[in-house]
Amino acid sequence: MTQISVCMATFNGEKFIQKQVKSILVQLGQEDELIVSDDSSTDNTLAILEKLADKRIKITFNDGRPGPVGNFEQAMKRARGNIIILSDQDDVWLPDKVNTIRYLLQSADLVLSDCRVVDENDGMLYPSFFSHRNSQPGFWYNLYKNSYVGCCMAFRAEILTYALPIPASIHMHDWWIGLLVEAKGKTHFHSKPLINYVRHGSNASPTGETGYDFPKRLRNRFTLLWYIIKRLIK
Repeated sequence: MTQISVCMATFNGEKFIQKQVKSILVQLGQEDELIVSDDSSTDNTLAILEKLADKRIKITFNDGRPGPVGNFEQAMKRARGNIIILSDQDDVWLPDKVNTIRYLLQSADLVLSDCRVVDENDGMLYPSFFSHRNSQPGFWYNLYKNSYVGCCMAFRAEILTYALPIPASIHMHDWWIGLLVEAKGKTHFHSKPLINYVRHGSNASPTGETGYDFPKRLRNRFTLLWYIIKRLIK
């Protein structure tokens, strides 16, 4: 039996989280779970979640590496399902996301779906993130230009056996997981958008390597390549 574990990392997400969580829960079965790892929120994020009073919501606290990478890692460590879907706190899932993911993962290890990029008022910024970023599969292409945005990723749980733990030097969990599966498994790029990807200027998980200078970007790629090689030859 397929069980879905949605892994969400939260930090001061009170403005958007209720809308996002409702868009997720309506697609989950009673045997599924939404694991929320919170990174010391100081607003009403946790109170909003508790008020929803849904037994599928399982709140935990990030006691590892601070920030999005460590927070997502904590959520993934607690997942019990055989399908893992990553989720940000401030997007909105479109109605057919879970059923589509469940079907596609019958023949792939990891699915990356397209998304519509919108502002906080649902105004369209880009109808297709894939087209905007020229997303495409391939290990070397994605080492050069990352397509793997976590909120658009879902994968079989067995991937966690070689993706975790995430090395401390890795700065983006989604890039790390995507490249590992490119090297070791089978990925599928799904061209139909399955979420509204909300960009509002204070997102906890910025897109890409915004603000990094060229030497830092180069170091990031060498670091990723080095640790992927080490992980694959273990």
